[in-house]
Amino acid sequence: MAITKIHPIKSTLNYAIDYITNADKTDEKLLVSSYLCHPISAHTAFIKTREDANTSGSVIARHLIQSFYPGETTPDKAHEIGLELCKKILKDEYQYVLSTHVDKGHIHNHIIFNNVNSKTGKCYQSNKRSYHQIRFQSDTLCKENNLSVIDEYYEAYKRKYKTNGKSWYENEQHKKGTSWKSKLQFDIDRFIKQSKDWNEFLSKMSSQGYEIKQGKHIAFKHKDKERFTRAKTIGEDYTEEKIKERIQEAVNTRSEKPKSRVKKIIDVESNIKVKESKGYEFWAKKHNLKVMADSVLFLREQGIKSVAQLDVLIQEGADKRQELQEEIKLIDDKSAQLSKVMEHAHTVKQFKEIYKYHKENPTDKQFENEYSREIALYKVAATELLKNYKKLPDTKEILAELDSLQEKKNTLMKEYSDSKTNIDDLFIIRKNFEQYMGKEMER
Repeated sequence: MAITKIHPIKSTLNYAIDYITNADKTDEKLLVSSYLCHPISAHTAFIKTREDANTSGSVIARHLIQSFYPGETTPDKAHEIGLELCKKILKDEYQYVLSTHVDKGHIHNHIIFNNVNSKTGKCYQSNKRSYHQIRFQSDTLCKENNLSVIDEYYEAYKRKYKTNGKSWYENEQHKKGTSWKSKLQFDIDRFIKQSKDWNEFLSKMSSQGYEIKQGKHIAFKHKDKERFTRAKTIGEDYTEEKIKERIQEAVNTRSEKPKSRVKKIIDVESNIKVKESKGYEFWAKKHNLKVMADSVLFLREQGIKSVAQLDVLIQEGADKRQELQEEIKLIDDKSAQLSKVMEHAHTVKQFKEIYKYHKENPTDKQFENEYSREIALYKVAATELLKNYKKLPDTKEILAELDSLQEKKNTLMKEYSDSKTNIDDLFIIRKNFEQYMGKEMER
């Protein structure tokens, strides 16, 4: 079944229709159809119908998107399903333009239809009920055409918490650490963190043995490989635009890292520069006086009046950081468990019909051989889920729980980072006192 989404169009209808009928996206407009209008002048026809019906509502049209599972259907079949969907939900009563886009990793239909019924003059009522009717009709058509289920919550989970684009074989190799795409992903990730801009990123990738092809879709070819791999095939976070965004985010994160307020004492007894230069010795002693004054002020601001009290605070801070680490690890473990549950639930949904047919037709050996991998994956996933669940888990609930855990982890990570900075400052001050005074700070 396909994912379906619907949005209102309140202005620039002509631009929306131009976008969905773009020749580059629709195989030179071969995958474009319309009803009671022509794609070129559809926006004018929509407006005329509104005027004839004397409609003044803010919504001019509705934009429906129907996305199919990658690699599972052909452009022509997807377009045919789109036409059938229009007939079922619009019932030859609304003008529409249908296009099938083939420029992305997955085939998807765009349907823009007039918000005004051409027969009754009434406006289309878009609500939860009408949306579920669209979803039901779309799912029914996909079932009739032997297309598998696409779970919108699983898709959202993939975008947030896992790498897209791995085939089953690559996923198995990824677990063993031998996947080519996993290596490419690893190198891109680490050079994003190390680069200050796009050019430096490309330079680092080249130095690692990658040949880079830039164009509509950036692609990489390692010196050990024969073919280029488009970066977008390893996940939505690896398009050129997204990589550039991630580089900038990494740069911003580095620049926003909290800096210590506290400086270190210069050891005038053993520092070579002090011995070689009287001027530097004078500067160092002056520097140390200022550092100690700043250190005392820092402690006073935190209500610390002695080195003994400072030691207690350092220990408490270290204990707190340990607790935060343990909490973060528990969240990571729980998230990993939920991710496995999400994957198993998706597998069961995806191959349910295949397994059902196999159980009902055990003598069909040709089918069993053809779908042996899917049947095996279904059995493993179902067995794992039955260990902790009596019924198939709700992916919407799993995604909500993962989001909640991630939000909590982000809060803890911020607290952990802040506490590390504070403890580092206290450690520096403690060492300063050892070097400079060697005794408890007086009240």
